[in-house]
Amino acid sequence: MKDYFVLSFKNLKRRGIRSWLTLIGVFIGITAVVSLISLGNGLQVAVNSQFSVGSTQALTVQAGGLNSYGPPGTGVTNPLTRDDAEAIGKLSSVEFVTPRNLETLQIEYNDFAVIGMALSVDEGKEEEMYESMDLVAESGRLLKSGDTNKIVLGGNFADGDKNGFGKDIEPSKSVIIQGKKFSVIGVLEKKGSFLIDGIILMYDDELNELANYGDEVDIIGVKVKSPDLMDKAKEDIEKLLRQRRDVKVGEEDFSVETPDSILATVNSILGGVQMFIIIIASISIFVGAVGIINTMTTSVLERRQEIGIMKAIGARNKDIFMQFLIESGLVGLIGGFVGVVFGLLIGVLGTFGINNYLGTETSLSVNFFFILLVLFFSFVVGAAAGIVPAMNAAKQNPVEALRD
Repeated sequence: MKDYFVLSFKNLKRRGIRSWLTLIGVFIGITAVVSLISLGNGLQVAVNSQFSVGSTQALTVQAGGLNSYGPPGTGVTNPLTRDDAEAIGKLSSVEFVTPRNLETLQIEYNDFAVIGMALSVDEGKEEEMYESMDLVAESGRLLKSGDTNKIVLGGNFADGDKNGFGKDIEPSKSVIIQGKKFSVIGVLEKKGSFLIDGIILMYDDELNELANYGDEVDIIGVKVKSPDLMDKAKEDIEKLLRQRRDVKVGEEDFSVETPDSILATVNSILGGVQMFIIIIASISIFVGAVGIINTMTTSVLERRQEIGIMKAIGARNKDIFMQFLIESGLVGLIGGFVGVVFGLLIGVLGTFGINNYLGTETSLSVNFFFILLVLFFSFVVGAAAGIVPAMNAAKQNPVEALRD
């Protein structure tokens, strides 16, 4: 078996440029598969981190029926209201609720202006909101009753490399929001979630003054009394809102979701997209296999004299078959190895780009078992593509081969 591999490797080296051209098809296919799986895993980890913030006993209620682009719960035909939030807060399975509004505003600092997202905080319910969203100040402090014209920034919004202002924003600094001056009193600890790290916290009455949304509510955060009551609380809220909004079962214009259910939906979508792309990329591997068949068939015709000599000195059909089979398998293996290297490189660069775009800090996770499986698959594809040429080589008549 060792001799088979040594001879096959020497033959590949001798064939030179043709061997490398044969590798291209397998190389492109394996590169595409490895890079897409690496990027898919990196994207999945990054997206999952967006939903890992907050209490495990939390429910999110928001209106449906989108008619415009915007943050969750905004631009809907029939928005939630503060009365809805108060009604939900009176349910026996609910510990407390935190109405929230998300508004897109213009922020000015250091002679630059950017568009940012502000999140409302109800005065008197600060602690409930901080608890449900797991908000902690990294520097300075959080909002407390009595604060006027004061805000707290997310970690990325305070970072000069990510906020678009070209300069860090520290507590005690002032920014201009929609033409009004606000003092920064704190910076949130980074959570690895662009939803939190890129947010501005301000009191509801001040945000309402800037955005004029009245009693409308984009999102109602619900803290359930016990994890065991999650399903009951969800059913109670849905029943209550159906009555208040006069809709029937199956015709709801709102959603009540847990972080786990949202995450499961997102993962399902990402998994489906990833699988579809991998199937498309696998076409390249099939093209590579066809290239190996073509090359090995040509090689058999060119090396008839060599085959005749080998048979004349005692080589069996099995020996000839194994020679060409392993040779074609090595073509697939080498193409697969180069493809894995380039695929991982693309995965690293892609993960870096995802982190910059989402503001996360995920790292590329390399599954060595998967890498070994890909290399084995590459060898098998190459070997399978070489079966027919190898059989043709083994059937050569030594006398006719030497005469030719």
